[in-house]
This record gives sequence, structure tokens and C-alpha cells, in this order.
Amino acid sequence: MDGKLILMAILLTTLMGLVYMAVAGPSPEAARKRRIALIRGRHSDSAEALLEARMRKAISNRATGAEATMLVSLIPNPENLTKRIRMTGKKWTLSQYMGVSAGIVLAIAALLMMRGFPPLFAVMIGLAAGLGLPHWWIGRMIAKRIQKFNAKFPDALELLVRGLRSGLPIAETLGIVSSEVPGPLGEEFKLITERIKIGRTMEQALQETADRLGTAEFQFFVITLAIQRETGGNLAETLSNLATVLRQRAQMKLKIRAMSSESKASAYIIGALPFLVFGMISYINFNYMSPFYTPDPAGTFGLSLMQVVGIGGMCWMGIGAFIMAQMINFEI
Repeated sequence: MDGKLILMAILLTTLMGLVYMAVAGPSPEAARKRRIALIRGRHSDSAEALLEARMRKAISNRATGAEATMLVSLIPNPENLTKRIRMTGKKWTLSQYMGVSAGIVLAIAALLMMRGFPPLFAVMIGLAAGLGLPHWWIGRMIAKRIQKFNAKFPDALELLVRGLRSGLPIAETLGIVSSEVPGPLGEEFKLITERIKIGRTMEQALQETADRLGTAEFQFFVITLAIQRETGGNLAETLSNLATVLRQRAQMKLKIRAMSSESKASAYIIGALPFLVFGMISYINFNYMSPFYTPDPAGTFGLSLMQVVGIGGMCWMGIGAFIMAQMINFEI
């Protein structure tokens, strides 16, 4: 029992340290000195001062030392994870993401060991939760942000059409959209206009945004502008037709969602209920469920009969969930 208490104390101490590292930002005094040095270098006439200011800016744009932690080095493909985090629109870092994941692992493992679960099983459940929950939450935030973007995108196209028909250039109409439309759409268009101001071409700025968002609707917009710049034609009429198509596409998605909502709700309830009941019984009365966690050396692959039945049931449930997901998945 003393060993478990010592292990839980170590886990809780490590958890508090990871939470502090995840939420703690840079020193305010160091940030103030860095801003003052950048302002002095920007307004100095000396060539050496200008060069030093450019070097500071280049160094500040690189990954900081806080990113190069041991937790971040465990990520197999940090570029994809960085792209997913940027798609949320939040200014989170990989070190913060991994700190939260490690905190979830330690918290759940400590909680399960306090309830009498075996340490190995508690750590395995904690790892599954620490890897799965942040990934699921990031995916949920991306989906909600893209949904808000797509909901406002046809209105933004109509605003572009009105600006073009009034004689404004396309670059200026993009700036109007960034200032008039709130939410994720205004933020993305503001980034586009800022990239154009610092020297990027419109195609490059739009393509970078399309790669980050990963939505077919915005990709249609980028392709439309590229074709119009090469072949010519009435851009306002083309964008007006695109807005109409996107609205019809959104209406079709809503109809499909309404028709498949009952099947989705049934699938969620039927699929989640066995796991919820199993987890609640295991947490309330672990001794009753202890045969499920006890291996049997005489069984198949060292597993008891209950474990084999449980694995088989999860496999069949996974197959059923996959089939139901494919039945209600429609490409528009």
C-alpha cells in the first residue's frame, strides 16, 4: 500500500509540473525587452542595427527551445499535428498539447490506482485516454470551425460580388470581407490580405489558406479565381454562380444529416452503452469484475474465457459500427 501511495504522489507531482509547463508563458520582462530592442532596430539608420533586428526577427520566428522538449520529440509526425493545431485557429504549441496529454495520462492512471486497479492496466487506460481525448477534441474544434466558415462563406462570396460590381478590385474586396464578416471566415480572409500586403501573390495566399482549411468549398473558390485570371471573363458572375452552388450543397448536406440523424443516434447509444456499463461497474465494484482482468495461463494466449469473449464482442461491435458509418456516409 505504501508503494502505491508513493507512486501516486510521484504521478500527482509530475502532473502539477506538466500543467505548469503547459500553461506558463514566457517571462513578461524578457518579452518587454525583446519588443524594445525590435523597435530600436526598426527605427535605427545604422545598417548593423537593421541587420541585427532582422536576425532577431528570424530567430523569434523559429521554434523556441520550449518546443524541443522530450514530450514533443516522442511525436512521430509533428508536422501533421502542427497543421491540425493551426486548423483550430488557436495559438497552441506542440509542447502545450503534449503537456495536456501527459497530464491526462497521469491523472487517469492515478485515479484508477486509487480505486484499486492494477498499475499496468491503469497506465494503459491512461495512455489510451491521453492519446485519444486530445486528438478527438482537436478534431471536434476543427470540425466546428470549418462548419462556421462554410456557413458564412456564401455570404462572403455575395459580398465579393457586390464589391466587384461596384468597381472595386478583388484585393480590396477581400479586405472588406475580412473586416465585415465575423468569426473564422473574417480571420482567414484577414490573413490572406496580410500575406498579400507583405508581397505574396494572391494565388499563393489563397492556396496556403486552402491547404490549412482543407475544405472543398474554399478550394472551389481558389480554382475559380485561378481559372478566371488565366482565361478572363466576368468574375462577379462566376462568383455569384459559385455562391448559389455552395448554398445548394449546404442544403443537401442538411437534408442528409436530418435523414440520417436517427440512425446515428441509435448507433451512438447502442455502441457506447456496453462500454459505459462496463466502466461504471468496474469503477464501482472492481472485485466483481476482477476475473475479467485476471489472466489465465491455461487459456488461449494466456487469456481467460471472459477476456476472449470480451475481445470477440468488441471486434464484432467494431465491424458493425464501421458498416453503419459507411451506410450513412455520402459524398456531395
